[in-house]
Amino acid sequence: MEQEYLSFAKEIAYKAGEIMINYFKGDNGASYKFDQTIITKADTEINNYLISRVKETFPTHSVDGEEKQFGKSDYVWVCDPVDGTAMYARHIPVAVFSLALVINGVSTVGVVYDPFTKNLYSAMKGNGAYKNNEKISVNDIELDDMKSVSNFDMWPAADYNLYDTMKELGKKTYFVGIGSVIRACMCVANGEFNLAIFPGTKHKNCDIAAAKVIVEEAGGKVTDLFGNEQRYDESINGAIISNKKVHSEVVSVLKKNLKGKD
Repeated sequence: MEQEYLSFAKEIAYKAGEIMINYFKGDNGASYKFDQTIITKADTEINNYLISRVKETFPTHSVDGEEKQFGKSDYVWVCDPVDGTAMYARHIPVAVFSLALVINGVSTVGVVYDPFTKNLYSAMKGNGAYKNNEKISVNDIELDDMKSVSNFDMWPAADYNLYDTMKELGKKTYFVGIGSVIRACMCVANGEFNLAIFPGTKHKNCDIAAAKVIVEEAGGKVTDLFGNEQRYDESINGAIISNKKVHSEVVSVLKKNLKGKD
């Protein structure tokens, strides 16, 4: 059955990519939501398309989209229609589509599609991770290796202040912020980065659900900011996405700098 779910997720991903490209160069209808984040026509159209397809194909399942939700079930399609919307709205080609099937809180199937490079990242629990059907794996680079590159997300309203952590770990690794945490997670899965740190909490399971299964099937590790496992059908407690080798060191630094917040 999981293979059927994966095929469905890939089909949705390719359609989402078409929608993203369709609005990319022209008027994407960018506007600001109540929380000051950006939404575009592509976000809404993709989210609505997913709901209609899930209703048709898996009517007992539910959808937890970043823009719209449907139903209540132990089988939840968790979606970020356009991750990197701030870049997308400015016609900067960084954004990706992300979709996971979360069963009883566990990410079981995940796809991430980059329509600008036409790279499809996918994984099914227990079956490895793939980029365009070729197996991928994380790297084994330590933080203090000169080849170490890590992604960092931060915004003023985030529940966790990660600036001290970035300052400390930044003495070892080269931090970048590419504008899409999910795209950065795929860099970890594919061995280009060895770490991504994400402070998102409320409804931010949409950002990490697919990355969880893809990165871990590529040999990496994904936990909350304190090294704990978490559910992906509800709000999360931030995320550390790593090549596994650096994970415990990053957890130690975060626990020290976020003491009393765990």
